[in-house]
Amino acid sequence: MASGFFAILDDIGALMDDVAVTSKIATRKTAGILGDDLAVNAEKATGFLANREIPVLWAITKGSFINKLIIVPVALLLNAFFPVAIQVILVLGGFYLAYEGVEKIVEFLFHRQKTGQEVVSEAEMDAAAMEKAKVRSAITTDFILSVEIVIIALGTVLDRSTTIQIVTVSVVAILATVGVYGIVALIVRMDDAGYHLIKKSENRGFRAKLGQVLVKALPIVIKTLGVIGTVALILVSGGIFVHNIDFFHGILPNLPGILTELLIGLIAGIVALIAVLGGKKIVGLFRKS
Repeated sequence: MASGFFAILDDIGALMDDVAVTSKIATRKTAGILGDDLAVNAEKATGFLANREIPVLWAITKGSFINKLIIVPVALLLNAFFPVAIQVILVLGGFYLAYEGVEKIVEFLFHRQKTGQEVVSEAEMDAAAMEKAKVRSAITTDFILSVEIVIIALGTVLDRSTTIQIVTVSVVAILATVGVYGIVALIVRMDDAGYHLIKKSENRGFRAKLGQVLVKALPIVIKTLGVIGTVALILVSGGIFVHNIDFFHGILPNLPGILTELLIGLIAGIVALIAVLGGKKIVGLFRKS
């Protein structure tokens, strides 16, 4: 009886060791998307009154947990009964990430000034409606990024047992949500912490200077995360194509792997952007006719 109990403990210990190793690998593989998730949600969780930042962030975090509760079992079921769908979803997701990255670059390079009507429409939205819209947008973006995170994590353990797959993907999903939104919470409260230090020190001494640094650093941090997130989107998408489509294996042997993935991601993003813009024009023509 005792020997059986200790055998079970030994099996659990071995399982946890395996999960620790696979979770570490899976987390490293999804780091690029996590960086973009962090950048996107840090930007979406700012711009509110100080007393609304945490409630908004909590609403987005709950939405993220619900997203993963849906995505994880669906991904595991697809892998068990229709595994080819995993690779198809990865490639489609790669095109989406590449599109998002290139669209951000195009938006930055050719920023369009809003028309008067657009400005008026935005002004007419009350604070509650704007808050709900931003939360909904953040949760939608999180859903798409969560699909990629879960599938990439699953892709690192396809050769392992079903138990290892379930536990590893679940651990990565939980760590992704807690880690990303925990850091976002610290970022969005950075300026408030700085203001508190300035007020407490009566704007004198080291604490006041530290507070001023925190207040001034927030917009710089948000912009920096935006740049890092955009590059990460393109790199992750390029990596998906290189590792899941045979044609791209060793296509540019003289270039470092990271440059190859960046170039392929950029090309995929440009193709996807042209396709989306072309599709919108065709739909517009049909509606007019």
